[in-house]
Amino acid sequence: MWPLTFGTACCAIEMMTVGSARYDTDRFGIFFRNSPRQADCMIVAGTINLKMAPRLRLLYEQMAAPKYVIAMGSCAVAGGPFAAGYNVVNGVDAIVPVDIYLTGCPPRPEALIHALLTLMERNAAGEPSAAQRHAAQARRAALEATA
Repeated sequence: MWPLTFGTACCAIEMMTVGSARYDTDRFGIFFRNSPRQADCMIVAGTINLKMAPRLRLLYEQMAAPKYVIAMGSCAVAGGPFAAGYNVVNGVDAIVPVDIYLTGCPPRPEALIHALLTLMERNAAGEPSAAQRHAAQARRAALEATA
């Protein structure tokens, strides 16, 4: 698993902790990358505002397939305490398809490791990613529209 780090708020500190020596994700085969072209999983950690949304989508589109997304923290999942703000995206799933929702404010590093391992298990079992399911639904809808 090669996660792309996209940290924008306090959840990013917990995500950085996962990469430290104490948790050592290398032993699980998880290596953090800083380039979307080298990543297969995006971890969105923190608040996403409307100004940031196009850049997040661009990074997502630059990732190689199959691609996975983890929404980390209450802000990424549903806007968190800033959901009432005019400039906050209420859930990153409005921008990119999300595979795993990791709740908490902020979630513990152990929870992120568990989410990454769950994603690896799903991948090994051959389950489609959220992006693949979304594309299949769009194809079905297009076929139904033409029929």
